Amino acid sequence: MVKFPEAGARLFQNIFVCRVCKKKIRAHNMKVLRGKVRCRKCKSKALRVKKKK
Repeated sequence: MVKFPEAGARLFQNIFVCRVCKKKIRAHNMKVLRGKVRCRKCKSKALRVKKKK
């Protein structure tokens, strides 16, 4: 899908999606795994990785 690696990193690296309100959040992987990142919109800690179509 992605033509070059820089575009892939920009679109998918360190981007998570809230499972409740579907808002996109850019954060580090380890912070998300430790539960230190919350959604800014609904304050949920349930985040998932952005899917590559």
